[in-house]
Amino acid sequence: MAVRLDKPWMPLTEEYVAKLAGHLGVYQLANASGDIVYIGMAGGHSPYGLKGELTQAFQSPPAGATQFRCEVNMAYRTRYLELLQAYRHDYGHLPPGNADIDERHLGLLRLG
Repeated sequence: MAVRLDKPWMPLTEEYVAKLAGHLGVYQLANASGDIVYIGMAGGHSPYGLKGELTQAFQSPPAGATQFRCEVNMAYRTRYLELLQAYRHDYGHLPPGNADIDERHLGLLRLG
């Protein structure tokens, strides 16, 4: 599995979100330019899993999000942290929608 999520972007619309199942996993939200604005996860306490989390994002898009991509993953917490670390490695900071995360609690990702 690649460290970065490389699935194609899908429009953050009711039509596309309705096709999702209630699986656990991770997701990324991006603006119209494809810039990631939020990284999230659907965990054990997320009603309806990815479908529920992305329904909330569709109803109240953070930081101008217009598209999404997701990955079903039972190790959602580890994968979520890995995606945050990869983003910080690439850009030197977290996405604007993840500004509430204390970066001191993230490990450093070393990509070779």
